Amino acid sequence: MKLRNKIAVVTGGATGIGRAVCERFAAEGARVVVNFAHSGDAARQVVAEITERGGEAAAVQADVAIDDQVRSLMRQTEERYGGLDYLVNNAGWSKRTPHHLLDELTDEIWDRTLNTNLRGPFYCMRAAAPLLRRNPGASIVNVASVAPYTGDGSTIVYAASKAGLLSMTKSFARVMAPEVRVNAVAPGLVHTRFAGWPEETFEIGAGQAPLRRISTAEEVAAAVLFLAADATSMTGETVRVDAGVIALRRA
Repeated sequence: MKLRNKIAVVTGGATGIGRAVCERFAAEGARVVVNFAHSGDAARQVVAEITERGGEAAAVQADVAIDDQVRSLMRQTEERYGGLDYLVNNAGWSKRTPHHLLDELTDEIWDRTLNTNLRGPFYCMRAAAPLLRRNPGASIVNVASVAPYTGDGSTIVYAASKAGLLSMTKSFARVMAPEVRVNAVAPGLVHTRFAGWPEETFEIGAGQAPLRRISTAEEVAAAVLFLAADATSMTGETVRVDAGVIALRRA
C-alpha cells in the first residue's frame, strides 16, 4: 500500500468524487479525514465503510468558505493524526443557471460559488501549508473542472471559479516549492448528484465524448492519487479526466 501511515484531508469527502478519493486513499493505507459541511450522515457512512475494510478515517465538519473553520479542520487533523501529507481540495458548490439568463445569476450565487470554489481552496492551502512542509513528499491536489476550457458548465461563475482555481494551482505550486507539489485534476461530466444535472445531460455528454462515455468518480480518484503520490516531478500541472472531450474537440 503506497500511502501506508500517510495522512490525507479530503474536503467535500462525503459524496461523489470526494467520497471516491477518500475510499481510494484509504485502500492505499492512508488515514483519511473526511471533511464535510452539511452531509454529516454521508460522511459518517464513508468513515464506517472505510473502517469496516480495515482502514482508518474520521469525519470532521468544516465549511471551507470560513477561515476559522478551516484552521480548526487542520488543527484537529494534527491533533488526531500528528500531521498531514496530502490535501485534496474537492469541496465545491454550484446552482445550475442557464448562461443566457444573465439576470438569474444573482449576487447570492456569485458569492457562494466563489467563496466555496475559490476562497475555500485558498483557505485550505494556507492553513495546511505549515503541516505539509514538515513531511517529505507532501502534495496538494485541487479538483477543478473542464469548464474553464469551454466556458460552459452549470453557471458562468462556476466556470470562472474553476478557472481561478487552475490559476491558483500554479501560484501555490511556486509558493510551496520545493517542499510541496501542487497540481489539479479537471474532470468532465461525472455521474454524481453535484449541481443536480438531469439524466439526459449524462447521456448527451457520453455521446459527444470520443470514448463514448463519461468518466467515473473512481477514475477521477485514480488521477488524484497519481498526482498526490506518484507524479513526483510534476507541479503546477492540470490533468484532464474527461473521456477525451477537450483534447479531441473539433475546432
